[in-house]
Amino acid sequence: MPAIPVCSAEAEPLSAQEACRALQQCAELQVSGGSVFWLASEPEAGGTALWCYSRQGSRRLDTGGSVRSRLNSYGGGAYAVMDGVVCWISEDQHLWVMDLDNGHRRKLVGTRGAVWGGVVADSLRNRWLAVRECHGRQALVAIDPDGRLSVLHDHFDFYGAPAVSCDGRELAWVSWMLPDMPWDQSFLCTAVVGGHGDLPRVVSAAPPGGGSVQQPQYAGNQLWVISDHRGWWQPFCIGQANGQFFWQPGSLAEADHANAPWQLGERHTCRLPSGWARVRYRNGIGELWLEREGGQQRVAGSFSDLRSLDRLENDLLCIARSPDRTDSILRICPETGHFEVLFGGQPPWTEIVPVSPESIVVPAGQDSRYALQGFFYPPSGASLNRNGGKPPLILIAHGGPTSAAYAIFNPQIQYWCQRGFAVAEVNYTGSTGFGRAFRQALAGQWGLADVADMFRMADYLVDRGRADPQRLFIQGRSSGGYTALMAAMAPGSRLSGLASLYGVTDPLRLRESTHRFESGYLDWLLGPAGEDGAYWKQKTPLRMAERISCPAIFFQGGQDPVVVPEQTRSMVNAMRKIGKPAQLVWFEHEAHGFRCSGNQAQMLDRLWCFYSKPNAQ
Repeated sequence: MPAIPVCSAEAEPLSAQEACRALQQCAELQVSGGSVFWLASEPEAGGTALWCYSRQGSRRLDTGGSVRSRLNSYGGGAYAVMDGVVCWISEDQHLWVMDLDNGHRRKLVGTRGAVWGGVVADSLRNRWLAVRECHGRQALVAIDPDGRLSVLHDHFDFYGAPAVSCDGRELAWVSWMLPDMPWDQSFLCTAVVGGHGDLPRVVSAAPPGGGSVQQPQYAGNQLWVISDHRGWWQPFCIGQANGQFFWQPGSLAEADHANAPWQLGERHTCRLPSGWARVRYRNGIGELWLEREGGQQRVAGSFSDLRSLDRLENDLLCIARSPDRTDSILRICPETGHFEVLFGGQPPWTEIVPVSPESIVVPAGQDSRYALQGFFYPPSGASLNRNGGKPPLILIAHGGPTSAAYAIFNPQIQYWCQRGFAVAEVNYTGSTGFGRAFRQALAGQWGLADVADMFRMADYLVDRGRADPQRLFIQGRSSGGYTALMAAMAPGSRLSGLASLYGVTDPLRLRESTHRFESGYLDWLLGPAGEDGAYWKQKTPLRMAERISCPAIFFQGGQDPVVVPEQTRSMVNAMRKIGKPAQLVWFEHEAHGFRCSGNQAQMLDRLWCFYSKPNAQ
């Protein structure tokens, strides 16, 4: 195999440390009392801070530590604001409140063994609502200012963040039951709040014909949701009579208007005085559309992903992402489409121009029902001048697998482009953002359809001279690690190396040990296990280590509740036992996803060494 191009120290302006410190992501924007709030990651500390923007500018609130929900392991809805008081979930899963005027904070609830998410304000009753999981059971609960709890509903296995009607008299939320995931089958629930703040009668129903529902939102006296029962996640206005829901379409655009609800409390739509702001996903790009009577207009077109939509006076607020800069907090005038950046949005480096992603669409063919989309990042111009020839290619399989790759700023991809690598992020079968049918096509086909798509993208790029067929690598996080391992086991695989970042190696054992949220997910992904798990064993890398055709490197967090650490250790031992090259990098205090930039930088450095000499031990 030809040697991987090695850059000199003078030709490496972007170090692993610089790449990992450059990424600050924002989440959970909301407006309250004329101020704007959001969460921002802090890569060096590995935590998340709560920020506030007002007429005096932006400031980081002193919450005494990281703000984080651990509900379902992926969180969401980690804070809410009401009448000048903010309530948030701390890293250790206690609820805290703080007076924004004087900064005084106090612990509100410190229930041992509980995790929280989906926090919202119920200002009419001066209380907080949240989803609590304790001893393996979830409930929708209310918390008064003294920290007293009352359970409002606990008949479902899982709860999404509740929405409170504008007059405070009604609640709406989404629930689902095992073994389903919230993007497969879920229920819309509504209830009129009783005189004691309870919910004496709850009405619930699945979308017509089945499907999923998410993001309930009240606009005036109307309830709106997003549902995929017509094939795309589209907005619907909900009417109700005699205990039944009526679903009136709000947009017929054939595009997903949301992404998969891995976390609670996301918002991709917002009611404005003159109409609606809605996000549509097309081929991995998020488009922001203003819809009003008489027409529609796309705004903020330089951004490729937009979320957490909310309203400040007559303007639209949102989090916006683009390929060449950090996350931005935007304020958009709906009448003109002009926007102002309130926070973030800075070019990450002064001397490096990020490589722009190119959307690649591989047409459907005889062996593929669907077209395949992904993002291709060529090597930087400077590295091409140094190295020449066709570049090595890193294929990246995103996690989920019901997630997606987006054309947003990723300094770790830029790290590879600076070193002469091409990178392809692939939205394989099952990815979100391409309609329900494409997402559901992965059912029973995990490890097959996704693997075939990774090779489809590789072949497409190689055939066009954009990658060296002798230097193909594959890398994946979580479920993407399973895809990478299965690709290395595929007949005729010509991969030069694989990297698994906290990836699945033994589905049977994972089903027994993983967290409750995904405990039924594997049956949907892999199909029936068969007698004594016979069918699953045929799709288990740990049991077929001899079929792995290339060297491998594994990264694992010691506190991972999703892919338990022993899985990765067992996989490495199985490969080493039969003489297969396998490296293991262990981060004892990390969980599912590495949060500390120092550990992320170490991971990049180790990957660089591995891709340079994959056979080295």
